Amino acid sequence: MTAPANVALVGFGYAGRTFHAPLIDACPGLNLHTVVTGRPDALAEAWPGVRAVATLDAALADAAIDLVVIATPNDLHAPQAIAALEAGKAVVIDKPFAVSLEEAREVAAVADARGLLLSVFHNRRWDADFLALKAELHANRLGPVRTFESRFDRFRPEVRDRWREKAQPGGGIWHDLGPHLIDQALVLFGRPLGITCDLAVLRDGGEAIDWADAVLRYADKRVVLHADMTTPAPDVRFAVHGARASWLKSGLDVQEDQLKAGLPVGREGWGVDPLPAVRVDGASGRREVAPGPPGDYRAYYDGIARALVGEGPNPVPAAEALSVMEVLEAGIESDHRRAEVLL
Repeated sequence: MTAPANVALVGFGYAGRTFHAPLIDACPGLNLHTVVTGRPDALAEAWPGVRAVATLDAALADAAIDLVVIATPNDLHAPQAIAALEAGKAVVIDKPFAVSLEEAREVAAVADARGLLLSVFHNRRWDADFLALKAELHANRLGPVRTFESRFDRFRPEVRDRWREKAQPGGGIWHDLGPHLIDQALVLFGRPLGITCDLAVLRDGGEAIDWADAVLRYADKRVVLHADMTTPAPDVRFAVHGARASWLKSGLDVQEDQLKAGLPVGREGWGVDPLPAVRVDGASGRREVAPGPPGDYRAYYDGIARALVGEGPNPVPAAEALSVMEVLEAGIESDHRRAEVLL
């Protein structure tokens, strides 16, 4: 039996503590060995026995580390990933890949040159609702899709003092939630022909983008992506309209809330959607519940563990993450130009 790969997690803020640490720990092929953090007491309380180091250099100097997971503010993703790759470590980066397409390409080039695994944590591919939608489209129950709407709406009217809400590289909702929306669209439909995007700051005292709306143009369909912090009733998650039927979904995947609550990953009921989608037949108007499989973010790290030992593909290759960055950056250009940007 191959020994689990030793992982150094860089960052123990919200993403590191809530998502990455418990998901890595739940993967038999990985061992949470080291965490780079300035809060060693918090780490010891949450993960006793896991080594805390104060700097990335200290983690990279350890020959026992096989994989570095970067869960730091967005503007640190590229330089930290390059440092880890140059130290000979495989790398996982929390989304977004980087704050710019140019930076992301630089990281990918280093990984290619050194022949090392590089992956981006696009975990929303394993949301329960997205898995259900993929199955729905694979079975062609809706007919050819004409309109696809995907939303991440939140109600956070007060501006918080945190880096995600600052006017800095990588700040704002387009960099925070845009990669999820774009990645899911590309998985389902491939590269669009163009994007028209509107980005805004709507909250009083806001500094960073808190409202984003984009239309991806395909030859035979339109894909609408939306995210904001200003919606008191964030009811719509997906509205997919095909030639024969519609598929409507409310509510978010439960795994983030389960992780925040500290529930053991994989326990009974893990990832089960309490609000399954509804399918509406176009001809009869009949509505029926359309349940799908539970969500499971563990699948991402299980895929990473297999890829590290050559037993499976990278679950999110750098090339796919670069495509997300291309659309993300084209959306920013579209907003600046107030026009469609071709892709």
